[in-house]
Amino acid sequence: MTTQREYALANKITPQMTVAAEYEQIPARKILQGLKSGRIALVKNKNRAIRPMAVGENCLTKVNANIGTSKLRSTIQAELAKLKACAQYGADAVMDLSTGGDLDGTRRTLLGKTKLCFGTVPIYQLMCESRSGLDGDALLEIIRKHCAQGVDFITVHCGVTREVAALLKRYPRVTGVVSRGGSYIHKWLNKTSQENPLYERFDELCEIAYEYDVTLSLGDGLRPGCLADAHDKAQIKELEILGKLTRRAWRKNVQVMIEGPGHVPYDQIARSMRLEKKLCRGAPFYVLGPLTTDIAAGYDHIAGAIGGTLAAVNGADFLCYVTPAEHLGLPDLQDVRDGILASRIAAHSADLVKYPERSAARDLAMARARKALDWNAQFKLALDSAKARSVRLAKGQNVKECTMCGDLCSMREM
Repeated sequence: MTTQREYALANKITPQMTVAAEYEQIPARKILQGLKSGRIALVKNKNRAIRPMAVGENCLTKVNANIGTSKLRSTIQAELAKLKACAQYGADAVMDLSTGGDLDGTRRTLLGKTKLCFGTVPIYQLMCESRSGLDGDALLEIIRKHCAQGVDFITVHCGVTREVAALLKRYPRVTGVVSRGGSYIHKWLNKTSQENPLYERFDELCEIAYEYDVTLSLGDGLRPGCLADAHDKAQIKELEILGKLTRRAWRKNVQVMIEGPGHVPYDQIARSMRLEKKLCRGAPFYVLGPLTTDIAAGYDHIAGAIGGTLAAVNGADFLCYVTPAEHLGLPDLQDVRDGILASRIAAHSADLVKYPERSAARDLAMARARKALDWNAQFKLALDSAKARSVRLAKGQNVKECTMCGDLCSMREM
């Protein structure tokens, strides 16, 4: 047997399932059942010595942080600092989205420096290195390279097909295709009238993923880039295609996650989550944000946290962070920190609703520490202890109460 899904279908609880169950504070049997149904993905390359990340039904909401070089900025030192911040501030996973410099070397170095679950978007490397366009053989070779290096999950835009491209042409969008990988494939489809090789050669893709037990994160190449484009015909058609591909992957004992929007009006987020669960048979849902407004430039991490909380309460399992630099530029170290914490707050807020028995103890302890005016306990319990301590020190640490209320402190009076 090669994949955790195979073991689950044989009713064999593996050490990886046991470790994940202990972290989730649920019986290992629930991890096994989720793997059998496809509603849980146990994300870990079989060749990496890390704790597997359980994503999906009955699992706590996970957070991913994107890092990586661009063609305009390429220093491994900066990315290593961001990688350290990802672990420090509570990301469950990190994706290397590098498009500049030595891509293989950067990925190898980052993989060697982290125990976080690690993802990539292999088509980015093809976009940077290929002179012949969307070459299926070259792309599958790159995908195999990433998997062999130890990558745990890969984003693959399998649902950007000729059928979807035709819908985009018939029903134009305000912002078009905003996914980098999706736009690359879409341009190639229109130029050549050939089919997307990730769709056409999906079985070969599954064979590679199976060999390394890499989770396929079926990418939303048609995610909406603004509120006006949410839930258009192309986006829904892509999701339908991904649902069909999910079932094909499961039949080959390959684990799957589905990627989702994007920019979505607040009142449509719950429906969006339910639609994915229906079309993709409950497969784990990995969402970017979603962002609830288009005008939060510089504060998109807040817009993403607002949408992410509602999305997770209604079924999203994995939140990809959004940073203050979204739409504006390459995130720096501070952006990474702010993005992780915003998504971490969103994930925890949702888990307080979904799994209060596993999530509420820390909040109750914080409430008791506030009642007792126990500042050290409050610092320890805060998601960002250093920030809480620095604010306290800057705002008047020489008084027992805070400087907002002073001797009018309600906690003291009561």
